[in-house]
Amino acid sequence: MKIEEIDAISYKNNKAKEVKENVVQDETITLTINKDISRSLSAIEDSLEEFAVGYMFNENMVDSMDAVKDIKIEGNHIYAEIDDTLLKSNETVLCSDSAGGWRSKIKNVKSVQSDFQVSVHELIDRIEELKDNAEIWQSTGGTHVAGIVYKDHFIVKEDVSRHVAVDKVIGYGLMHDFDLKNSYVIYSGRMPADMVIKMTRVGVPILASNAAPANSGYNIAKKGNVTLVGFLRGNRCNIYNNQNRVIFD
Repeated sequence: MKIEEIDAISYKNNKAKEVKENVVQDETITLTINKDISRSLSAIEDSLEEFAVGYMFNENMVDSMDAVKDIKIEGNHIYAEIDDTLLKSNETVLCSDSAGGWRSKIKNVKSVQSDFQVSVHELIDRIEELKDNAEIWQSTGGTHVAGIVYKDHFIVKEDVSRHVAVDKVIGYGLMHDFDLKNSYVIYSGRMPADMVIKMTRVGVPILASNAAPANSGYNIAKKGNVTLVGFLRGNRCNIYNNQNRVIFD
């Protein structure tokens, strides 16, 4: 695991003592696309190919795996070659994440067409399973965790960035031929527009989280026909938009 032990002082019940604490090891990862577009961010050096695929789909740079010509990993640097058809069109939207300023960049929202349904009891079980599989988070408390569920597959990835964690699981699904219109993403973190737009770009119908949606995320979900499941904690949750995708029986 990507964990380092460091010195710290713990203060509890009016007592201070020297301790050893675990922290997550993050690195500066650089993704360069077609030798022209470059993006550096803090992330865990793990599942970098999946991240690159998920990122390029989620940023509307590619719309099929056929458009991904090559991906090479050299240390902390990812080099990708893609068909640049979308890059040359007005439909390309770069940097939908919060750091990139989604409010000024998102122009069109695709509507997700899916009849997929999931049991509320499965969602409640999956959020607990997600936490159980978050090994780095359990050891350090320093990561977000995301999972993608397709049929009997449940793939979990962690990262210091919630965006990167979600990019990684979506990238995994794309690389392993998951039918994303019959899948859902479950993760730890709020659900603002910059996260919901990722679901619309790849056609995932349900985004579930232990946290709350933002008004911006709800509005994008309505435009993109994405079901949001928030406050998924213990034996409860709230369902927003197209609630018939969640079965209560």
